[in-house]
Amino acid sequence: MRFRLLPLALAATLLLSGCTNDGGNGNLGGLGNQGGTNQGNTGNNISGDSSNGTPVDTDFSQTADDMFSNRDSETSYDSGSIEIKLNGSSATCSSNKVQIDGGKITITDEGTYIVTGTLNDGMIIVNAEETDKPQIVLNNANITSATCAPLYILQADKVFVTLAEGSTNTLTNGGVFTAIDENNIDGVVYSKQDLTFNGNGSLTVTAPVEHGIVCKDDLVFTGGTYTITSASHGMDVNDSVRVSAGSFTIDAGKDGIHVENSDNAEKGFVYVNGGTFNIEAEGDGIDAGYYVQIENGNFTLLCGGGYKNGSQSSSDNWGNMGGGTRPGRPGGRSTDNSGDSTGTSGISDLGTSTGTAGTSTTDDSSTSMKGIKANSSILINGGTFNIDSADDSVHSNISVYINNGTFDIASGDDGIHGEEDLTITGGSINITQSYEGLEALNVKVSGGSVKLQANDDGINAAGGTDSSGTGGRDQMFGGGRPGGMGGGMSAGNGSIVISGGSIWMYAKGDGIDANGYLEITGGTTIVTGPTQGDTAILDYDSSATITGGTFIGVGAINMAQSFSKNEQGVLALQASGNGGSQIKLTDTSGNTIIDYTPETNFTCIILSSPDMKTGDTYTISVGSQSGEFEAQ
Repeated sequence: MRFRLLPLALAATLLLSGCTNDGGNGNLGGLGNQGGTNQGNTGNNISGDSSNGTPVDTDFSQTADDMFSNRDSETSYDSGSIEIKLNGSSATCSSNKVQIDGGKITITDEGTYIVTGTLNDGMIIVNAEETDKPQIVLNNANITSATCAPLYILQADKVFVTLAEGSTNTLTNGGVFTAIDENNIDGVVYSKQDLTFNGNGSLTVTAPVEHGIVCKDDLVFTGGTYTITSASHGMDVNDSVRVSAGSFTIDAGKDGIHVENSDNAEKGFVYVNGGTFNIEAEGDGIDAGYYVQIENGNFTLLCGGGYKNGSQSSSDNWGNMGGGTRPGRPGGRSTDNSGDSTGTSGISDLGTSTGTAGTSTTDDSSTSMKGIKANSSILINGGTFNIDSADDSVHSNISVYINNGTFDIASGDDGIHGEEDLTITGGSINITQSYEGLEALNVKVSGGSVKLQANDDGINAAGGTDSSGTGGRDQMFGGGRPGGMGGGMSAGNGSIVISGGSIWMYAKGDGIDANGYLEITGGTTIVTGPTQGDTAILDYDSSATITGGTFIGVGAINMAQSFSKNEQGVLALQASGNGGSQIKLTDTSGNTIIDYTPETNFTCIILSSPDMKTGDTYTISVGSQSGEFEAQ
């Protein structure tokens, strides 16, 4: 292999006359500043995909003490409690606080009621004073209602349902909901008031039509084991779902857990401080009208049949003007790297450059099939998450904050998506399948570990719902940066800031795509990608600066950009190698600064480290070939 260093002055001259696409033949020079055909997708700001109202930002100051009362966890009851014995077609009870009319049992006062036995076609109704807080203990109770809700909370201040220790309980609807009053009863459990479930027994809820548990106020769980099978939402709640403990298996025809309220920023939320969730939903796993706050818990979510049912990109090659599209993403980018070059073109200095990056629009009018979704923001401080979703695995219409937790994600769309901000300060995130790995208008990573694979961009800073891949670079036909070949376009206002943590990605599109600017001040970032098509290790609008941290990028040469500003040494080289070819960077004393072996083929290398200084000479070897270059 023969090596050639191209002076930066010559590199700029080559660019001003238009960059050539040599396919890795060793003759491509540096990519100077602003110009050439290194074009980017236009930025489009699209409103959020939720129909639950206008998003507002979230106050996450509430704690578990604010969310749960002491009585929410109180499961004890004494021998003087009122017994309701179900006997098939009716029930018996000695208290005048209970009215029995055939299969209709009505609780009219505060107290503790122990329910045992089987009711073949009937219901328990709570119609007490507005200040009453009755407790219902289900102790091997099995209730079926052919045409209504087996448990109907009409009036009370709050109702506590306790699952007796070791008990097995079932509530079932017969497949029809017939109105019995002015309320639209459409759940096996239907509550107009605050409702708490606790205890150490189990409850099976079966809804062949409509919802499993419906609550028009706050729904709280502090214990118990729940199996919910429903034709519609597993839980359909107006104000909030709050969970401190419990085990939940939900099979839902729509959302697993759905909280509707979007009219009050202090409501419409899901708060989880513990518990185990196994949710299979045709819609979203967890959907909140305003926000989701997760402090802990174990989540296994299968949504919309999983990532395999998500819309995948075309394999047409944008770099060859193929113009393929992804359903729901007009003008979607190519994700095919089947033609990766494996030649030995030599190593050439690329210098520095600026260019443009991309966003897109998408039609999200179809059924939402996301893992965890909020109309406002999402805060995750811990927990274990295994999410397989046809749509975004974690999606917020404003911001996503991840401070801790372990994530295994397979998404048919974005792995983690925030309309405005995505902030990662800790945790372990493994995205094995995605269209784009991380996406938000502003992406910030300051800690944790991120490993991702994407069919398009690895990290995308783009405004708008599910923005990705529209129209090729600068719409490919007629766009362009000032000084380029295609008319004017303003830079985007997005940002990607990496100040810490560890990031590894394999992206079939751009590795890092900033519709705005990129800033790296710390951490370790490794980007790998294909060697053909309209792809780049870095793709940005205004600037890409590196002042700290380690950066290793391997991928395609065709649309290559390097950093536009740096306070540590940067080497941007044209160099071809096969997957498994060792890349090693040493200084003049023979000290190893970077040693990395990519698993994919490459025709471009970008390296930077705090141990590299601008102007110093370094030896870089690719496999058995090596050369000396001056860091920029």
